[in-house]
Amino acid sequence: MYETPGEGHTLVAFEHEEPMRVFFIVSGSLIWLDENGKSAGHFDVHDYIAMCEQHYEKMGFGADAIKALIR
Repeated sequence: MYETPGEGHTLVAFEHEEPMRVFFIVSGSLIWLDENGKSAGHFDVHDYIAMCEQHYEKMGFGADAIKALIR
C-alpha cells in the first residue's frame, strides 16, 4: 500500500483468530500541515532514534545500546 503525501489514514484491524501484523517503512520526514498548508511540526529519523533511546533506557539496556544498531 502506498499513501500519497497529504492523505489521512486510519488502521483498522477486524476481529480475526490471527493477530494483526504490520510493517511500516517511512522514507523521509512526516510533516504536519495546518489548515493553510504551512508546516505545523515534523517527525524524522532523529525523533525515532530519541524515542528508541528512551525506551532502551527505560527497559534497562541503556540509551547508548541503540548506537550499536546504527551504522
